[in-house]
Amino acid sequence: MSLVERLNEGPVICAEGYLFAMERRGYLQAGAYVPEVVLEHPEVVSQLHREFIRCGSDVVEAFTYYGHREKLRLIGKEDLLESLQTNALKIAKDAASEFPELKLMVAGNVANTNIYEPNNKKSHIDCHKMFEEQIGWAKDAGVDFVIAETIQWIGEAKIALKCIKEAGLTAVVNLAIPKGDTTREGHTPGDACKMLEDNGADVVGLNCYRGPAMTKKLLPEIRDKVSCHVAALPVPYRTTEEYPTHMYIKDDRCDCIDGNVSHIALDGLTCTRYEMGNFAKECAEMNVNFIGICCGAEPHHVREMAVSLGRKPIAYKYYPDMTKHFAYGTDKSLKDINKAEIHLK
Repeated sequence: MSLVERLNEGPVICAEGYLFAMERRGYLQAGAYVPEVVLEHPEVVSQLHREFIRCGSDVVEAFTYYGHREKLRLIGKEDLLESLQTNALKIAKDAASEFPELKLMVAGNVANTNIYEPNNKKSHIDCHKMFEEQIGWAKDAGVDFVIAETIQWIGEAKIALKCIKEAGLTAVVNLAIPKGDTTREGHTPGDACKMLEDNGADVVGLNCYRGPAMTKKLLPEIRDKVSCHVAALPVPYRTTEEYPTHMYIKDDRCDCIDGNVSHIALDGLTCTRYEMGNFAKECAEMNVNFIGICCGAEPHHVREMAVSLGRKPIAYKYYPDMTKHFAYGTDKSLKDINKAEIHLK
């Protein structure tokens, strides 16, 4: 069954956020953010795939985000490009094969190139080459579809989309909308997504940058403007009207980059599992069916999102049951003691 057919039947959950997750675990360097972990510690990537799957992700997304030529050039390791890409794809495929009963889909991934310039045609050609080679490896690996994401320029998104469709693959194209609520060219999210749909995208929407509330505010216009399926994959951080993205949030408690918490001091702004669960439910109610979570994601977020959609993933076995808590519980099997004495004062 194709991605679009699955979406026609109801929500599809897609867990992302591998970049931040690997940095927090100590396997990836913040700053350059190059996913060398797929070569140096593939077992760690495999395990995170498993955790997301067990918690309810329907999609296993290959960790090729930022694994492109420009990022590898930055650290002087362009010779690793093909092995990094093919390794990441194999890790994702192998993880999916461990759960045949779940009918998981495997996604290839391309991301913002960081070299696109709207008035520089050479940058367009270079972007096309970068997307084309990555998508070629994804196609060879037999992915079900390709996600192009975290792109601020509609022009760059169109190049990625063109490469995906030229490869004959299903395309999910997600924009990252900065402060100002428009693409870098000034298009509203709805108009930008309509352009992508008109250019052949199968799914359009938003990912990264914005937390649940700041993502949700942009979704009605997109849903109204397009007839294809819509995607929403926010970061699990409490971004606000003052700081709508996680990129430049100021926090007096932070001792990092002149008080700017991005990207390595966001801990105190993290959404609870229940906030992400509510977001997933609200998306489904507005017929936004490609639902996920981006940078900052943890498996417990994904599980709550799945549960909020009425599912019981594998990890539901360990879903919280606070009725058995020694201090707060109400289960009759608990000893009849004076709980008031247990609470910390």
